[in-house]
Amino acid sequence: MSTPERPKQILPLAGDTPLIADTVGRITPLVPLERVRVLSGVDLVGPIRGAVPELDDGHFLIEPRARGTAPVLVRAAHYMAARDPEAIMVSLHADHVIRPESGFRDTVAAAVAAAHVHDRLFSLGITPTRAETGYGYVRRGAALDDTGAHAVDRFVEKPDPDTAADYVRSGEYLWNSGIFIWRAARLLEEIRRHTPELAELLPLLDAGDIDAFFDRAPSLSIDEGIMERSERVGVIEAGFEWDDLGTWDAVARARRGDGRGNVTLGQTHVVDSDGCVVWEEAGEPVVVFGATDLVVVRARGVTLVLPRDRASDLKALLAELPDAVLEGPR
Repeated sequence: MSTPERPKQILPLAGDTPLIADTVGRITPLVPLERVRVLSGVDLVGPIRGAVPELDDGHFLIEPRARGTAPVLVRAAHYMAARDPEAIMVSLHADHVIRPESGFRDTVAAAVAAAHVHDRLFSLGITPTRAETGYGYVRRGAALDDTGAHAVDRFVEKPDPDTAADYVRSGEYLWNSGIFIWRAARLLEEIRRHTPELAELLPLLDAGDIDAFFDRAPSLSIDEGIMERSERVGVIEAGFEWDDLGTWDAVARARRGDGRGNVTLGQTHVVDSDGCVVWEEAGEPVVVFGATDLVVVRARGVTLVLPRDRASDLKALLAELPDAVLEGPR
């Protein structure tokens, strides 16, 4: 379903509107639209503007080449700090399900205040509801004040099942939502201190040479590049429900099912079945009968069937498939 030309952020996976439209609509009651910037490759500007018509070209910071989240967020922080040295930057992924929106905005506002007061790099942490192995975890450290802001003892990337279960039982760990709030100038200062592979390229941004910056930047996530290295990291527990739409099982959690837990889209007919995800967008009817906990997807001339409990293994499956299958019929 998600392709380079039409990534999941453009798809209506959580409801009737594309995820990118949900993301913009969720933040604009707190941050005026004129202060929203979308970090994107040039090829996606058209599809994103189609999904969110109120965006114009001035809302985009173009990433000439994909280099991971660290370079593109550093570029955005440089852009903001040059305009306002005290600017607070809120980094939002466009593939999350967040409810209720009021709780989200309250938590972001609290984190913005904490970033002003404590001048740290804050992550929003999610209270774990299961021993999830597909997420990073954050261990809370000492309280910074009485508002719920904490220092971070450590970041942990995608633990094994037993370790994840231990984290959940301990009550000391939160999921790392990937939502970050910091003073843009503080991020740049921490990059200068801890991330030499990007710090040495900052003069290119000073000179306005965005292409050269991305040409030379390493592929690096913001978690690995700075959140796991800096001693000025904090976390605030989120006052909202959150899910990362990275698997079909997450889609099932995000959308309202029928009385037997089936989630469907398109020309689908689900009979005497429970807990199935059935997705069709080509106008080709799909029938599921007498099944339990299956994912059935029909898209671009290809049909996928797998157990829901194997949904997180989809990337491993895709690596095994020949290109001819992935490309679909010609």
